Amino acid sequence: MDADIRPARMSDIDTLVSIENSVFDSDRISRNAFRRHVGNTTGSLLVTERNGAIVGYALLLYRRGSRVARLYSIAVANGHGSSGIGRALLRAAEEAAVARECSALRLEVREGNARAVDLYQRAGFHRIGRKEAYYEDGAPALRFEKDLGVSEGQ
Repeated sequence: MDADIRPARMSDIDTLVSIENSVFDSDRISRNAFRRHVGNTTGSLLVTERNGAIVGYALLLYRRGSRVARLYSIAVANGHGSSGIGRALLRAAEEAAVARECSALRLEVREGNARAVDLYQRAGFHRIGRKEAYYEDGAPALRFEKDLGVSEGQ
């Protein structure tokens, strides 16, 4: 995969909203929410560029006093699936969490999203639970976690 991953900039917002609206049918991140996350210290909004175009993003959230990061959302633009971008974004998200001295990364994924579940399991995430009616349409979510191997004070 020849793509660059970097922190999002305000100039990326239109593209991020476009990716969000084309990938997700509901539970979408709004334009204002994307704006709030650019440069915010309580999260990391990473984008992937390929040939000068943004083709994916990952949004991590951090909570003060917690060593567990949350992968809030990850998306790859239509037409770029199976190209390694999702895996690269997931690795970059893990690295960002480690840089913040987080010991674990958690996420929720739509139970019926077999492709995403497979990605997370292959990356070493383990299922830790299930949430009924998690999404706007009532679909359940599976909860996953990965130990990032960071010990206290490391």
